[in-house]
Amino acid sequence: MKALNLQQHPGRVILLIALCLSAYSSYSLISPYIEPVIIALLFSMLCQPIHHWISQKLKGRENIAAGLTCTLITCLILLPMFFVFLAILNQAVSYSKSVLDWIQAGGIEQLLSHPWVSQVLVFAKEWLPVDMFDSAKINQDIMALASSSGKKALSLSAQFAGSISSFIFSFLLMLFVLFFTLRDHHKLTEFLRHAVPLSRSQEDTLINEIQLVSKSALLGSFLTALCQGIVGGIGFWIVGIPGLFWGTIMAFASLIPVVGTALVWLPAALFLLLTGEWQWAAFLVAWGVLVVGSIDNFLRPVLMNNISSMNTLVIFLSLMGGIHAFGLMGLIYGPIIIATTFVLFHLYEKEFKDFLNYQDKH
Repeated sequence: MKALNLQQHPGRVILLIALCLSAYSSYSLISPYIEPVIIALLFSMLCQPIHHWISQKLKGRENIAAGLTCTLITCLILLPMFFVFLAILNQAVSYSKSVLDWIQAGGIEQLLSHPWVSQVLVFAKEWLPVDMFDSAKINQDIMALASSSGKKALSLSAQFAGSISSFIFSFLLMLFVLFFTLRDHHKLTEFLRHAVPLSRSQEDTLINEIQLVSKSALLGSFLTALCQGIVGGIGFWIVGIPGLFWGTIMAFASLIPVVGTALVWLPAALFLLLTGEWQWAAFLVAWGVLVVGSIDNFLRPVLMNNISSMNTLVIFLSLMGGIHAFGLMGLIYGPIIIATTFVLFHLYEKEFKDFLNYQDKH
């Protein structure tokens, strides 16, 4: 490989500095829209086999093939999301009304009079110097919360309607980027291979690892969350609790490491137990542990098998750190960043193998 001697060509140093500055400036320009761009790149990797099949059927008409692929994604994602949101909103409003009726019928007094709850309140009053555990105050606070929950749901829907233009813009931007990444996939790949100053084998290793980890993180996190939300919603529906609303909440909760879906079904089971429905409480616990939990134990490892080179602790830390740094998208960013670091470290070991061996001997 021909060495890049920057000392003999000071103009190249200036060019590289200018390139870095312009690249940073370009990133600053598109940073407000970086998430739709990254989502488009991820979808491009996932949809590449489908796009390739459509392109073959259309005899290489890439523009039409990319347009059909984007249309297919819109029909499979955007329209179902819209109808599901309306159904969730409807269940949230109706459920808040039923909770308010239950409270007005004396449900709180009955719940607080349960022997277990009474013992907890006595213990709390004795050891905690606050009046927040007073039964009258608890009843008043829950009444206020229940009466305002319907208004909050309507407020959320108004906020959603107010930000619908931003959502549509982000989605259209994602489709726009996706169209060109699908159509020009080979050109973009060849350009990156040519521009990155690595050998072809190093580029193949880096690109393949990023693609595998991206697909695994996306499928492992979001498909597992989707399945757990559906199955958890079915369990809630069986015990008489609105399944669509709480199933959606459970899908989001499954993205939280360690606690996961137990953050939703465990309080629900405790509520059923305290209200005297211990059979349904036992069923919900068994459903959450054996059915919902088994999805996380079996489906996630299968979908994330492409990052098996990273041990469980590293995967856990990458997910936790990703969520802390980037929010929900950190479930994808975290594993990609850690996996890329590992690949670059292995490339470094190979590239400087002689030097490292020499250092070990002296």
